[in-house]
Amino acid sequence: MTTTVRLQREAFDIAGEVAALTRGRTDIGAVVTFTGLCRADENGAPIAALTLEHYPGMAEAEINRHVEEARARWPLLGVTVIHRYGRLTPGEVIVLVVTASSHREAAFAAANFLMDYLKTRAPFWKQVEQGAGATSVATWVEARAADDAAAERWSAPKAQGETAP
Repeated sequence: MTTTVRLQREAFDIAGEVAALTRGRTDIGAVVTFTGLCRADENGAPIAALTLEHYPGMAEAEINRHVEEARARWPLLGVTVIHRYGRLTPGEVIVLVVTASSHREAAFAAANFLMDYLKTRAPFWKQVEQGAGATSVATWVEARAADDAAAERWSAPKAQGETAP
């Protein structure tokens, strides 16, 4: 299986990443992509930016561990996970998850599994910046119960080739 996991400050080319994963592959029948963007509001309040921080080394290792778990659960042929960190403004790309498999069910389920992990358990911290200049206020974002509940559906180990719960 082809695996790419990167944490970076710089923007990335979504189409280029998908092409790199699938180039020359005739065994892939399904590719699912998820792209997360920085919104212009948080809980209905306008924001100026998000700042994402991570624990270098540990974050990559944990993401790789979850990619391996996805590979054990579904018959994947490739995975790409790219997550940005640093200060991001509305409209900028934050995260990309690409899963490839022979069939769509596995690709969809694995992408959902990886995004639920990234949203709830990956070692990232998010700070929201509201206002501008001297009136700017930055606050840390707390975990959301709805995100945790969505991730719980994956807590029971499943056999190779499992489908979404």
